[in-house]
Amino acid sequence: MRHAVIMAGGSGTRLWPLSRRDHPKQLLRLFEGRSLLRRSFERLTGLLEPAQIRVITGREHLEAVAAELPELPRRNLIGEPCGRDTANAVGLAACLLAREDPDGTMGVFTADHIITPEDVFRDAVARGFQTAERFAGALVTFGIRPTSAHTGYGYIHRGRELEPGVFEVLAFREKPDAATAEAWLAGGEHDWNSGMFAWRIPTILEEFQRHEPEALRTLREVAAGFDDPARTGEPDRLFAGLRRISVDYAILEKARQVLCVRMPCRWVDVGSWTSLADVLGADADGNVRAAPQVVALDAAGNVFVGESDHLLAAIGVQDLIVVHSPDATLVCRRQDAQRIKELVEHLRSQGEHHLL
Repeated sequence: MRHAVIMAGGSGTRLWPLSRRDHPKQLLRLFEGRSLLRRSFERLTGLLEPAQIRVITGREHLEAVAAELPELPRRNLIGEPCGRDTANAVGLAACLLAREDPDGTMGVFTADHIITPEDVFRDAVARGFQTAERFAGALVTFGIRPTSAHTGYGYIHRGRELEPGVFEVLAFREKPDAATAEAWLAGGEHDWNSGMFAWRIPTILEEFQRHEPEALRTLREVAAGFDDPARTGEPDRLFAGLRRISVDYAILEKARQVLCVRMPCRWVDVGSWTSLADVLGADADGNVRAAPQVVALDAAGNVFVGESDHLLAAIGVQDLIVVHSPDATLVCRRQDAQRIKELVEHLRSQGEHHLL
């Protein structure tokens, strides 16, 4: 059987003050009244039944995720006791799935991207599942055809085409500098790394055994006691002791065979307030309006964000980010968007935990 796991962890620090510890970015309803998590789920429902879809998220977000996705059986929600990066999230999900379907196929998807058109996405995912099942020893990643020399994304270096749209992976590349990104874009052999994957469950577990055997041993112990009330606390302690590491570093970069299925979609990583321009577009003055009420006079190039009916009004300003929440308002220059994480760390150091 085929399964999908949506990774919905993370706090979305760069989307403060709306994204908080108890209301992270994947639950913000800024996109046609739907959250990023909801959109991720709906993209998959044209391909899989709800019973085949699982979400792994922080345990503190389980109730909010259940309310956002009422179609999902409650047992399909996996609550991590703490964040330990994507390798451990993927490994835990694989161990849990292996208990009920040890020979199944598993897709891993993200909850913080906008991907269109959705029918093209589903076609690529179906091809990814087929590729993982046909090349049973391979791990499959999905590559996004780059539309710009983006320096904020990781890249996949493609090799030989094995069949239409399916390529060998030569290497995973880190975020490049501008000149390197331009060269990769011109060369045509590199795709953006989407962070989405497909593989047979026994294959990913074999790769964990080969490259992260101690982590796999721990993850199997965690999975064995995950729903056992008699072992309350022990799985949490074991999981908390795992090393933080991404699945790319831990497994993909070392795996015996990795294949890339190209996904010719419009793909936007909603990682900062400035990325909303790629999702929502801008008005004639270059203003992005992600709030119900905005009045802007002689204002250009700004990003206005809010979830409530609170009016955001601006006169004579340019290239600002203005974000309103019930207890905090952010104003900064667009060029300083990446410093929001620095601001959040400052608030944490000052003990302002109620604002995080």
